[in-house]
Amino acid sequence: MAATQVSKVSKPAISPTRLRQTRLIGVILLILSVFVAVFFAWPVSGDASFRLAYPGDAFPLPNLIVPAAPYAWVVAALLAFFGVRQFLPGATRWTGLLFGLGLLLLVTAFLTWATAGKSFSLTGMLQATIIRSVPIALGGLAGVLCERVAVVNIAIEGMLLAGAFTGAVIGSLFGGTVGVLAAMLVGGAFGLLLAALVVTYRVDQIIAGVAINLLVLGLTSYMSSQVLTHHRELNNAPIFKAIDIPILSDLPLIGPIFFQHNIFVYGALIMVAIATYYLFHTRSGLRARAVGEHPEAADTLGIDVYRLRYINVTLGGMVAGFGGAWFTLGSVGRFDENMTNGRGFIGLAAMIFGRWHPVGALLAALVFGFADSLQQKLAILQTPIPAEFLAMAPYIATIVLVAGLIGRARPPAADGKPYIKGH
Repeated sequence: MAATQVSKVSKPAISPTRLRQTRLIGVILLILSVFVAVFFAWPVSGDASFRLAYPGDAFPLPNLIVPAAPYAWVVAALLAFFGVRQFLPGATRWTGLLFGLGLLLLVTAFLTWATAGKSFSLTGMLQATIIRSVPIALGGLAGVLCERVAVVNIAIEGMLLAGAFTGAVIGSLFGGTVGVLAAMLVGGAFGLLLAALVVTYRVDQIIAGVAINLLVLGLTSYMSSQVLTHHRELNNAPIFKAIDIPILSDLPLIGPIFFQHNIFVYGALIMVAIATYYLFHTRSGLRARAVGEHPEAADTLGIDVYRLRYINVTLGGMVAGFGGAWFTLGSVGRFDENMTNGRGFIGLAAMIFGRWHPVGALLAALVFGFADSLQQKLAILQTPIPAEFLAMAPYIATIVLVAGLIGRARPPAADGKPYIKGH
């Protein structure tokens, strides 16, 4: 009896904020259910045909045929069930999972509606998702490396842009490999500049990052308009071709999606793996995380706080420079003004949604990459949705994910705070 009373007393209560959030998500899911029924189920007819293979695949899969209207009704019913579930006891435990699953079902219903009576390459869109998530994942990884040592890197956008410009010019002169290395060095140089400003001179980290973004944007725009337009040979870089992984690239469905890419995709995966091992399985990584959580305590243990911040921020800049080279050497082979188009800021959102973890940032980048590829592929289907609204898809995904609807993440405790030794 006493044990029962103790367990009842010790059971944590649900905070009013958490309860309101759960019910808000329930209302959103119910609204989405009605939306799917009215717009995706009621007026649609025919089947959606999703192609799962390319012509000439070693093991071609048959097309996936989905009845558009019945599937939309099923999705509407599931969304309604998820919404009602948020008002029942114990709903807070499953809020994030059900909301994420509900958004996934909404996207599939939208795809089925857009493809009704048509044919659509699902494999092509998923492959494009992987490709277009690369700069976002690398931007997010750059942010993780910096913020784990408590330096907010708003300058990721500028570092991406600097890497893109350097990759185009140096790649045009000396080849793609040299262009990639130069892009990483330039990105690292801007990372070093950011470290000097915020670590040594203790400039406000947000202001320093914005200043670097504006500096890079101004420099690259000037060089593009005044130099590259008159010397086109400096803006004609080679593009890295896809490398098929033997045996794995021939696997049905997953082969084209994961194992038929250029060095930027494989490089991003390798960098995420190395960063994860470094941060969570090495002594240096433990020290870096200690600097981000409690620099004073780390200093008392003999850890050089300034040195670690310099190293991590410079490494973050190099990663961002590699991601910037993707825009030119991995995609179009030329530089255009402001061609990064906000991907650095979306990378920051991926970092936050990924809870300051390299793998989490990568998974979040895949969500943004999917939204980016979705708006491009749907333009081919000639849906009645205006192209301007489709172009908003990646940024809408950014707003939804960082709004905290799926759960809030805690940054490193000292994030954004300057450290003064001896104070």
